[in-house]
Amino acid sequence: MTDYKTTINLPSTDFPMKADLARREPEMLAWWSARDTYGKLREIARGRPVFILHDGPPYANGAIHIGHAVNKVLKDVIVKARTLDGYDAPYLPGWDCHGLPIEHQVEKTMGRAAKALDARAFRQACRDFALAQVDVQRTDFKRLGVHGDWDDPYLTLAPRYEAEQLRAFAQIIRNGHLYKGYKPVHWCLDCRSALAEAEVEYEERVSPAIDVRFRVVDSGELRRRFAVAGELPRLAASVVIWTTTPWTLPANQAVAVHPDYEYSLLHARGAAGEELLVVATELADSVLARAGLERLGELGRVRGNALERLTLEHPFLDRRVPVVLGEHVTLESGTGAVHTAPAHGQDDFVVGNRYGLPVDNPVDDDGRFVPATPHFAREQVFDANPHVVEIVEQQGNLLWHESYRHSYPVCWRHKTPVIFRATPQWCLGMEQAGLRARALEEIRKVR
Repeated sequence: MTDYKTTINLPSTDFPMKADLARREPEMLAWWSARDTYGKLREIARGRPVFILHDGPPYANGAIHIGHAVNKVLKDVIVKARTLDGYDAPYLPGWDCHGLPIEHQVEKTMGRAAKALDARAFRQACRDFALAQVDVQRTDFKRLGVHGDWDDPYLTLAPRYEAEQLRAFAQIIRNGHLYKGYKPVHWCLDCRSALAEAEVEYEERVSPAIDVRFRVVDSGELRRRFAVAGELPRLAASVVIWTTTPWTLPANQAVAVHPDYEYSLLHARGAAGEELLVVATELADSVLARAGLERLGELGRVRGNALERLTLEHPFLDRRVPVVLGEHVTLESGTGAVHTAPAHGQDDFVVGNRYGLPVDNPVDDDGRFVPATPHFAREQVFDANPHVVEIVEQQGNLLWHESYRHSYPVCWRHKTPVIFRATPQWCLGMEQAGLRARALEEIRKVR
């Protein structure tokens, strides 16, 4: 009988047929470590062209997961491939040992005991936790087969690293790029801290939606803006805004309209009697319908830019506010006029800067109105929503009120709703000392 195995030209190999990786991989890693494979690679590559992979560090806040594995393995493939391509490609691992992810884990681990710690003790607890997690993650990253200088990584809490940060920061200041601003940011009431865009998710939420009258101070000025022939009816006139965040009304400083949209001056009648209302022409029918108002007539139409700086009364505070122009105003819902609180929204902040409006933030780090806030002192903002609606109604300025389901930002850690509130922020000014021009020049050199 023919032995066909001897008729086939196959390579001869010592590789075992069985992978047995659970046993063999630790042996391989131990072999690499004993031979100092990474160190030998550095010696062999000395003098070659250098390839540096700048690897953003993981947070030292817990065991690694599939995201860590994908990140580290793909980057290790790049470094090893560059080494085989004839480059000196060292890999210096590191860890981010500061920030909310670590603080959050410490709070979860310690429970109520964390709240009893003073600032110094809490920082030390975070430091101890981070260093412990560095050791845990380093072991697992080695287990993935990643080559690197694991014995001397960089840690953001190391004094030499912090010193370099301070030196770099000092140079930024010397270059004139730093300034202290006051701007609205996403704020988590549980973290008691600002959140980056990447730390914000969106969920469906039910909020109180209200149409609010902002009374026009000078009816003669309103008649002139709308070019009404003859006198206006002797009725209260209002610009109507729509908002799903009634708690931001104490910080209102203006009402924004779109410069190019058309606005109507309506004569309407409802249960409370007759009145004059200014709303976007395209939304007029929906505004009247939900408020149960009858249209008695239309006295004029103008583009939004004709209403600029018309003076209005705040719906419940002793404050006069202007009509301002803003490209962010839409006709998707509402009234076409947007209540504007520069301390509680990015678009509002930009428009407020343009018009020199105050950035008045009456909300503290815990999401409560500060003691000096009229009507709402020490109330939590979401709890204050019904109270705001009640005050607006008492002043005769509530046109309509309903529950409204919409997408709302939440903290990715706590899954609780966040707010926009103005806080002091250190900023890099791209327009200061030619930074933008220099950045664009450097970008053109990148390949």
